[in-house]
Amino acid sequence: MATLFQGLYTALITPFKDGKVDERALAELIEWQIAEGVHGLVPCGTTGESPTLSYDEHKRVISLTIETARGRVPVLAGTGSNSTDEAIMLTSYAKQAGAAGALIVSPYYNKPTPEGLWRHFKAIHDAVALPIVLYNVPSRTNVNLSDALIAKLAQLPNIVGIKDATGDLARPYLLRHALARKPFAQLSGEDMTAVAFNVSGGVGCISVSSNITPHACAEVQNACLRGDYAQALKLHDELVPLHDVMFCETNPGPVKYAAALLGKCEASLRLPLVLPAESQQVRIREVLVNLRLL
Repeated sequence: MATLFQGLYTALITPFKDGKVDERALAELIEWQIAEGVHGLVPCGTTGESPTLSYDEHKRVISLTIETARGRVPVLAGTGSNSTDEAIMLTSYAKQAGAAGALIVSPYYNKPTPEGLWRHFKAIHDAVALPIVLYNVPSRTNVNLSDALIAKLAQLPNIVGIKDATGDLARPYLLRHALARKPFAQLSGEDMTAVAFNVSGGVGCISVSSNITPHACAEVQNACLRGDYAQALKLHDELVPLHDVMFCETNPGPVKYAAALLGKCEASLRLPLVLPAESQQVRIREVLVNLRLL
């Protein structure tokens, strides 16, 4: 199961219009992503503003992504929550809707202990028979999944990988040593270090920048999958300014603004998130122009 989750997965934005999910824009974005060669889609993650989606919206974004993809690429649905019961409910829905797997973020705000984290993920695993990719993003959650805990969780049959957004390039090495021989997909959660992460033992990236340049980001990952890291680095270097500016302010503000410049959606986020400051908007536009995207 782990080999399913490799290559380029786009952490989809959630387009809004008049305060509601813009289903037409989302479906068009998905079609474009698939046509541009992405390997998979991730709705309702951090980039998809999942904390501000209602349960009905969250479920609808997942189901619409699956319906639009029509099996052409796997859908790894974001179903995490700081409530274990809520995460189980969303993961169960994702399975029912036909998701290939669930991306489950560490519980945020609660700040659980390692024992609490173990019980949280095991409860979800035991409740829903669906492949699970752990999502470690301590800058957002204030908790870090340790190598020892990840190795313990990886012994559960349906926990098949991790999205690591720490930017710590020692982690793929250390985790490979900590893990048993079971296949386990390590995916980068940070565009800037995606190639280096793959060299260290990763198998792909769950990308923010691919909302803007899906083909170029997919080509980087294709080169990595071929083992052609010189070509991957060459392609990656061209995207460095984009990766940098996509995090000039809190994600997904910059990527949402960039997508709006490309006509993919309205420049709309839900409070408390806001669009980047005007000075950063100028930077974003300049990068898109320099990459010949505008």
